Amino acid sequence: MVEVGGRVFVSHAGADRAWAEWVAWQLQDAGYEVELDCWDWGAGDNFVLKMNEALGSGRMLALFSEAYFDPERFTTQEWTAVVAAKEKLIPLRLDAASAPQVLRPLIAPSLEGLEVDEARRVLLEAVAGPRRPDGEPAFPGGGGRLRGMGGSGPRLPGSLPRVWNLPGRNAGFTGREGLLVHLRQALTSGSRVAVQALRGRGGVGKTQLAIEYGHRFAGEYELAWWIRSEEPALIPDQLAVLAVKTGAAQADTEPGEALEALAEELRTRGRWLLVFDNAEDPAALAPYLPGGSGHVLITSRNPHWQDAAIAVEVDGFARTESIALLQARVPELAGHDADRLAQELEDLPLALVQGAALLRDGLTLPQYLRLLRENISKVLDKGCPYSYPVSLAAQIRLSTEHLADTQPTTLALLQACALLAPEPFPLHTCTQPVTDPPLALAALLNDPLEASDARGALAQQGLARVQDGAVQLHRLTQAVVRDQLTPAERSSAARAAEALLTAAYPGRASDPTTWPAWPDLVPHLLEVDPADLTTEDGRNAACDACWYLMDRGNASIALPRLEHILRTWTRQLGPDHEHTLWAANYLARAYGDMRNHTQGRALAEDTLERRRRVLGEDNPHTLTSASNLASWLAESGEVEAARVLAEDTLERQRRIRGEDHPGTLITASILANRLAESGEVEAARALTEDTLERLRRVLGEDNPRTLHTALDLADRLAESGETEAARALTEDTLERLRQVLGEDHPHTLITASNLARWLAESGEVEASRVLTEDTLERLRQVRGEDHPHTLHTALDLADRLAESGETEAARALTEDTLERLRRVLGEDHPHTLHTASILAIDLAQSGQVEAARVLTEDTLERRRRVLGEDDPHTLHSAQILIWLRGEA
Repeated sequence: MVEVGGRVFVSHAGADRAWAEWVAWQLQDAGYEVELDCWDWGAGDNFVLKMNEALGSGRMLALFSEAYFDPERFTTQEWTAVVAAKEKLIPLRLDAASAPQVLRPLIAPSLEGLEVDEARRVLLEAVAGPRRPDGEPAFPGGGGRLRGMGGSGPRLPGSLPRVWNLPGRNAGFTGREGLLVHLRQALTSGSRVAVQALRGRGGVGKTQLAIEYGHRFAGEYELAWWIRSEEPALIPDQLAVLAVKTGAAQADTEPGEALEALAEELRTRGRWLLVFDNAEDPAALAPYLPGGSGHVLITSRNPHWQDAAIAVEVDGFARTESIALLQARVPELAGHDADRLAQELEDLPLALVQGAALLRDGLTLPQYLRLLRENISKVLDKGCPYSYPVSLAAQIRLSTEHLADTQPTTLALLQACALLAPEPFPLHTCTQPVTDPPLALAALLNDPLEASDARGALAQQGLARVQDGAVQLHRLTQAVVRDQLTPAERSSAARAAEALLTAAYPGRASDPTTWPAWPDLVPHLLEVDPADLTTEDGRNAACDACWYLMDRGNASIALPRLEHILRTWTRQLGPDHEHTLWAANYLARAYGDMRNHTQGRALAEDTLERRRRVLGEDNPHTLTSASNLASWLAESGEVEAARVLAEDTLERQRRIRGEDHPGTLITASILANRLAESGEVEAARALTEDTLERLRRVLGEDNPRTLHTALDLADRLAESGETEAARALTEDTLERLRQVLGEDHPHTLITASNLARWLAESGEVEASRVLTEDTLERLRQVRGEDHPHTLHTALDLADRLAESGETEAARALTEDTLERLRRVLGEDHPHTLHTASILAIDLAQSGQVEAARVLTEDTLERRRRVLGEDDPHTLHSAQILIWLRGEA
């Protein structure tokens, strides 16, 4: 017989902690000095150093299991270090997992399936040879009171306590290993509080996790008791039964006395587990939480347990866990299909189990997904396993019925949010007055305490996340609530949703002071059905959300939304209604931002014609449309028509709105640009200077409209030969835009492009090139390869390359830019023709005179047709052609 004693380091995977504790206790009881990480390593210790010390100070007992051989675990470093050092490694098998090739020659006794006596014998023989130590702990199982059940240590993992009523183990339980390890560590950490509250929404698997914990660590407890806690009044009777089971009370003991006796019993004993399942009210449960060194688990949808327990957030599965569950239950389901289904069901365990049941019963995945879209409430009512008391849809239905009976204001908030986006709704920002709000929401909108109560009630029911004053419905919950609405309830919910949106509306998106509030509100204004918006404030907010997006270069998101709004309001209100024309005006801009000039201009013309007919020539909305159309005409190359319309519009606006109205000043800026395009540089400069001075006074130095006009003035200064002044003004404008809008905002990038040109004009070619390259890269990311602003900057970079002597690179970039401009703006657009003229010069300078001549002839013919014989650009092309013919 080998002598007992010495130091043993127990190496184990986190999932096998129960086994590790049992093994360590038996070895310690047999006289060994044992080192076990979860017993001996504390907060602040260096994990790597502790492991290194443990490996170098004695034998290592390795608990082989499937988890132990996971290459991502530290156990791999532990056993490979021992093997490399040719130290003694004592293996014990916990399951049938196959060891790595290098470990297979080792004789590894197995503990799997053994009774406690046999398991202890195998363990001790493996470490020190066959022997039976004195004072072996008795295997629990006899009668008597709890205080007579003592043993020197935990029982064999897997064996059940005598006092036990936990529900049966779920044979299909999947994943959650990290949470189980976390729970065990938290409960055994020696902390003063050994009460853990598993909190999360319905269907996330809190109860199943508690059941799995109880079964997996059953060997660590002498008592484990399950208390159904949804009705606090029923808790005392269940605890009284436990008092009788432990012998602390007799069957005829009064309930109050039985609870007192049980509390005394638990205070004086350890190694017990109580599970309070589905407890929703911390205050109601608090009187029943025992003291002592045992462990308490609580499952709850209520997140507010900070005064009674340590909260453990239980969320949906990791995607790998979802896929594993689905494929275990539906083996024929391919991995990519399981991934798709898991995404649709938000990795919610109950929803996944229900979905798998329906697929197993014969539904195909496409059928299931289609039914999920068409009638989610009905689908999520099916396939509920017996281990769950009710389906996901039924859980949500019961919660809404409870709110209807007890908290109608909270129900109104829930149903309103069901019609908005599955993003946090900023309820704390609902401070704007609302005309005639729905009665159920009136108190909430007018009383912050009422709003706080409503948020708390949604969180307590597990129907929403609540953080920083915002409410976020889970996507599946939202869809089910929406699906369960009756027609009358949906109508009320729509009114409530619009009231929330208008109460949270921060003001016009063109006002920089409102910008911080917009990101939280935009998703909801994009999601709400335009047909549900029935007030001027609600419709204005919906359009303004799209303006906010377009101002940030996100016209691709705003465009389809505005098309939907325009279709809906045209059908609902008629094409000439004021609100319909609002949407048309915004949509015309979106078309322009997305380079669809044909549709944009046509819509702008139609909107102006309707407003003139319905509102009159001098109505402010009509004048706004006229100003917008002047910009469209200029974009289309119709400079003279744009100028005439802008002049007429400005005169009307000055008369109707006044010299300093922002709308008047916007039109003045548009007219100044048209004057510049017509060659009237001095008149353009004078008007731009006057407009900028007024904008600075009316809107402020840093308003984007002011800064945009400052950039126009820089152009006017450059056209007058004042390059240094133009550069200085552009530098100042760029710095302000970076601070106000950010580095990557389209307006900031346009300004950076302009500054790069002034740098080049000042001879700072390298600095200009660096800034142009950076700006082009940002524009490509923000606005795309084919946006006109991107292409203008690409043409600037071609100039910088040419100035640096990289003529081939410059020509290639110019050719690519011309091809893109032809596709985006059309063959006859002035910008396209300007680029063609530049390319012709590049071709001539590289010796391709004939190709340059052909391109210039085509450009001249198009400019004569589009701009006229006497336009400066037309005359420039004619001069180039004369030069090329001479060269040829």
